[in-house]
Amino acid sequence: MNRLLHSILFAFCTFFMFTASAQDNSIKIKIKGLANQPVYLANYYGEKLYYSDTTVTDGNGLATFKGKPFDKCGKYAVVTPGPKFFDLIITEEDIDVETDTLDLSGHLKINKSEENKEFLEYYRFISKQRMARDPHDKVMADSTASEAKKSKAREEIERLNKEVIDYQNRLFTTQPDLLFTKYLKMTMEVNIPDAPEGTADAQSWKYYYYRAHYWDNVDFTDPRLVRDQMFHRLLDKYYTKVLPQIPDTLLKEAFSLVERMQNYDMFKYTTHYITYAAESSNIMCMDKVFVGMVERYYRNGKVDWLNADQMKKITERADELRYTLCGEPVPNIILPDESLTNWVSLYDIKAKYTIIAIWEANCGHCKKEMPKLLDLYHEWKPRGVEVFAIGNDFETEPWLKFVKDSKMDWINVSDNPAINATDSATKLIYSGITTLPSLNFRTTFDVFSTPKVFLLDADKKIIAKQLSAEQIGELLKNLEGDNLGSAKDGKEKSGSTGKKKEAAAPSRKEKAKLDEKTE
Repeated sequence: MNRLLHSILFAFCTFFMFTASAQDNSIKIKIKGLANQPVYLANYYGEKLYYSDTTVTDGNGLATFKGKPFDKCGKYAVVTPGPKFFDLIITEEDIDVETDTLDLSGHLKINKSEENKEFLEYYRFISKQRMARDPHDKVMADSTASEAKKSKAREEIERLNKEVIDYQNRLFTTQPDLLFTKYLKMTMEVNIPDAPEGTADAQSWKYYYYRAHYWDNVDFTDPRLVRDQMFHRLLDKYYTKVLPQIPDTLLKEAFSLVERMQNYDMFKYTTHYITYAAESSNIMCMDKVFVGMVERYYRNGKVDWLNADQMKKITERADELRYTLCGEPVPNIILPDESLTNWVSLYDIKAKYTIIAIWEANCGHCKKEMPKLLDLYHEWKPRGVEVFAIGNDFETEPWLKFVKDSKMDWINVSDNPAINATDSATKLIYSGITTLPSLNFRTTFDVFSTPKVFLLDADKKIIAKQLSAEQIGELLKNLEGDNLGSAKDGKEKSGSTGKKKEAAAPSRKEKAKLDEKTE
């Protein structure tokens, strides 16, 4: 699925690159040994660099660029032939720096720019601290070192760390409005206090405190913070590691986070990141997040960085997925059984669990998987499992032959060319015998390959999808609370295959517990 937003990414970044306007302030960079050569400014945008401006140095190696407006300021790279580069923080102040080609960063001198003076001073301070700490780290890693030596090394490491913390705190106190200070503050971990006395589960309390305060060190009013790698790293960690990977929880927290963005650039970056991550995810049911983001932000005009064709593609993709979202009921499917005249309704099935299996008689993988699913059905039918098998063949004969030869004694339905003819289909729909989603079940269930399998609950809501028979068996055991000892092994096996990753859904009890905690 990631093919869609992958194709949109270029336009997304290009839109950003060409919206800057000239400012009165200037950026002067003198590079010894680089006369009459091209020099580029490349802006960080999240984790990547994009070329923004170019110029040519004069005979003395001087490169001059026009300044940037406030909302396009941020961390930039000065790129020279090689390519070689060093970083500068560009704000609305005049910038005058010099260096040479022997060591761009090492010989960098800031003639004018308070931001970059603090940036360079901190960078060199940290480099000095790392060099001072290195021999003490080696002592700590040396298994033959005496305890006395390790104790001394530990004291020195703590002293050096304290000096770094004191330096950072001084910047936060005396220079809180510098862009560099805001960048630095984003790298700081949240300080988690001890749980209140008497808390039943201190670890859970600390987790939810951390989650609630995760963004405390980010100024959501400042669009310039997007133009640094740290914003992307924070967002990526929050979405993929801090939050539980449960679609309903992720969507709820995604909405909450996006609504906190108080500037256009953060809104754009965060909205795009979450939508793309959900659309390209290999984790089962994450398409629910994708559809939710499209409905809330793309379809109603809040997203304006895509052209009409791109917007059409992304909204159409959301439409294709909307009937197969986990936790939502599937449409009632009404199709004829093997008699070709008796119409069977999915919603007439009274079962604790219903498996929808869309398959084809000539599909190689189906020939291997459907017998396994049939064995599973015979095992679980006494415990409330029914199978609604939909033949995806366009011709009736292969479907009927496979059903008969394989002794598929579950509910078998399919369409055929006769009922799909325009006049027949219209008559069947208007007479109430069937429905448009039924006759268009391939579109309804987004069928691009077979077999395609869904596990439904008693209300015909999707519990899980695109699972093998083995995975469905393990999931049913989890849902029913069976302690047969094989569930863990089955999960490990399913995670080690080379196929597209599909995470097993949590049990309903587990999901309810997690969702309750996120409210």
